[in-house]
Amino acid sequence: MPRYTPEQLQRRNASVWTTVQAILAPIQFVMFLLGVTITYLYKYDIWIDNFAWVTFFVTLKTFMLFLIFITGGFFEKEVFGAFAFAPEFFWEDFGSSIAMVVHVSYFILFYMGLDESILLWTALAAYLSYLINALQFVIRLLLEKRNEKKMKAGEAA
Repeated sequence: MPRYTPEQLQRRNASVWTTVQAILAPIQFVMFLLGVTITYLYKYDIWIDNFAWVTFFVTLKTFMLFLIFITGGFFEKEVFGAFAFAPEFFWEDFGSSIAMVVHVSYFILFYMGLDESILLWTALAAYLSYLINALQFVIRLLLEKRNEKKMKAGEAA
């Protein structure tokens, strides 16, 4: 996984989109937790008896996913020069694209009138695809923080 160059690191740290991503990512994670919880509560008939709640939270989560992908595109453009699929973020963007396809498939299946059980499994697959993608970003963040410390230690020496 390529690391930030010193110039990219400087652009990343100066970018407003870094702050935007830092705000949106935890909100998206909360939407994920709420969505998974509501989906399981409905699936096992605990407190939630209206399927509309499942669709509502899939809708919120999908909106957040697209919002963070678009703002992340502005980040990538500013830092790496490409709106999406910059070589430095290829796999994270690839994972985001898969997550978006799975989330959108929920709505396609919903409008096709498929059974609630299929929609429940699709919602859970969407949440799982997000979780895997979020883990990609967390791992990258941890590796980048470690690399940033090494770069700073090298400057101090």
